[in-house]
Amino acid sequence: MTDAGTGADTTASSAARTPTDEQLLAAHLGGDPRAFGHLVRRHQNYLWAVARRSSHNAEDASDALQEALLKAHRNAATFRADAQVRSWLHRIVVNCALDRVRHNTLRHTVPIPEFDIPALADPRDATAEIDTRLAVDRALATLPADQREAVVAVDVEGYSVTDAAAILGVPTGTIKSRCARGRAKLAVALGHLREPDDVPPGGNPSIPVGV
Repeated sequence: MTDAGTGADTTASSAARTPTDEQLLAAHLGGDPRAFGHLVRRHQNYLWAVARRSSHNAEDASDALQEALLKAHRNAATFRADAQVRSWLHRIVVNCALDRVRHNTLRHTVPIPEFDIPALADPRDATAEIDTRLAVDRALATLPADQREAVVAVDVEGYSVTDAAAILGVPTGTIKSRCARGRAKLAVALGHLREPDDVPPGGNPSIPVGV
């Protein structure tokens, strides 16, 4: 019969031998050829989900994820110790997905976030709809990285402010302010999508942004 205490000790010992994400990244920087692969396998399902939510189709998501992992592998030294490794990888994946938008104007890769973008004059006009999506994608890609990450996490990926803050490793107030600034810039950048009748009397073409 196995002693209960011995079983608990074995479990604790096994957990102690499991390297943390930070230890795996440090080992990779130290020359361990297997450490980064171990890190990727640990988070591959999560990172694929991030790439898929940030892309229009599986092909773009796969390309973005591959590019992101290559960047993370090459630039591991840029990781800041005050952040979580998974959050760092998350940001790289999101940015790679949006970078593909900027360089690929033949197809839309990121769903339109829930901004108060005016309806098209003819909802059945597929060409106009694609143009609108492309405009939103390009506008997202021009935001500063911190604002883009917050807006994508909350408005594209659908995370709550609290969850986005945990993922990105910043306070909830920071997420709220970054989203507010990013949405305001998107409203200005996308002002040309507003119908003329929707422009307020003062002539300000900015789009009302939901909170």
